[in-house]
Amino acid sequence: MQIDRRLFIHFDWALLGVVLAIASIGILNLYSATAKMEMSGTPLYLKQIFWLFIGLTVMVTIALIEYRLYSDFAYFIYFVALFLLIAVLGFGPITAGAQRWLRIGPFTFQPSEFAKISLILVLAKFFHRPPERKDYSLKHLPLPFLLLFLPMALILKQPDLGTAIMLLLVFFSVLIFIKIRWSSLLTIGLTGAAAVPLLWGFLKEYQKRRILTFFNPELDPLGAGYHLIQSKIAIGSGGILGKGFMEGTQCKLGFLPEQQTDFIFSALGEEWGLVGSLFTIGLYLVLILWGLRIAVQARDRFGAILAFGVVAMLFWHVFINIGMVLGMMPVVGIPLPLLSYGGSFMISTLIGAGLLLSVSMRRFLF
Repeated sequence: MQIDRRLFIHFDWALLGVVLAIASIGILNLYSATAKMEMSGTPLYLKQIFWLFIGLTVMVTIALIEYRLYSDFAYFIYFVALFLLIAVLGFGPITAGAQRWLRIGPFTFQPSEFAKISLILVLAKFFHRPPERKDYSLKHLPLPFLLLFLPMALILKQPDLGTAIMLLLVFFSVLIFIKIRWSSLLTIGLTGAAAVPLLWGFLKEYQKRRILTFFNPELDPLGAGYHLIQSKIAIGSGGILGKGFMEGTQCKLGFLPEQQTDFIFSALGEEWGLVGSLFTIGLYLVLILWGLRIAVQARDRFGAILAFGVVAMLFWHVFINIGMVLGMMPVVGIPLPLLSYGGSFMISTLIGAGLLLSVSMRRFLF
C-alpha cells in the first residue's frame, strides 16, 4: 500500500497534541491515585503507558488508511463485534458478578468498548447516502434501530448499563446530525418515555439503588451512596489550587472507591483543585470542538458522520463521567477518556482519534 506524501503535510498535529496532553495528565494522575494501593504485579500506571503506546500505534495506522475503505468493511466489523459480544456471554470469565471480558492468551479485553466504534462505522455506512427528501423519517429507521438493539441487548446481558447507555446516546446524536424529522424524534422520545417503567423492571437491584441514591445519596451512605459522597468530599477538599501532586488524602487513605477508573476525576480534583480540573476540562473542550470542525470540513458525507459519531462518543463519556463524580448524574460506570485506567477503553478511544485524523488529513485531497 502506497502512502500519499501529502498526508504528512496535512497531518493534524493539533489533534494529536491535545490527545497526548490529556493522556499525559492521565498517566500522572493515575500514578498519584494508585501510589498507595496494595497490588501485585506491574503498577497500573506502567500498564497504562503500555496500552497508550499500543493505542497510539493503532491510531496512527488507522489514520494512514483511507477512511472510505472502512465504509466497505463497516458491516463486517459490526458483525465481528457482535460475535465477540456473544462469545463473552459464552466463554467470558465472571468477575464481581459481571461477564464483560474475553481472555485470549495472556490478554484480557472488553469487546463492548469496540462495539461502540463498530456502531459508529455501520451508522455512517447506512446514512452516507442522503434520503430522497431533505430529512429522514421513521420509515428509514427500522434497520438502524436493529443495528442499535443487537449490541445493546448483548451488553445489557453482561450487565453493563453504562456502555449500553453510551450506544443509545451516540445513536441519537447521529440521528440528530443526519437531520431526522423532529416529529419522528418526538415520537421516538415519547415512546421511550412510556417504556421507562417497563425498562425499570429489567434493571438489576444494584443499578436501581444507584439511580435512587443519585436523588438522595444519604439513603444508603455506606452502600450505593458511598461512592458519590466520597467523590464530593474529595473534589470539595481540593479547593481552588488543590492539595498538591501525591498529596490527596481521600485517595491515599482508601476512602475514594474506583479511584483509578470511574472516579479518576475525583482524584484529579482533590490534588489539582478547581484550576487543574478546569484546565483538563478545557482540553476536552478543545478536543471535542476540534472534532466537530473535522466533521464539518469533511470531504464527504460518510466522513462527516464518522467524525461526528466519534465526537459524540467522546462528548458523552466526558459529560456523563464528570457529571457523575460531581453528583449531577447517577453513577452508571462510564470512564473518562484517556484518564481512566483500562486497556480496552484506551485503545478504543485512540481508534476513534485515528478515525478523526484520517478524515481530517484527507479533507485537502481530491
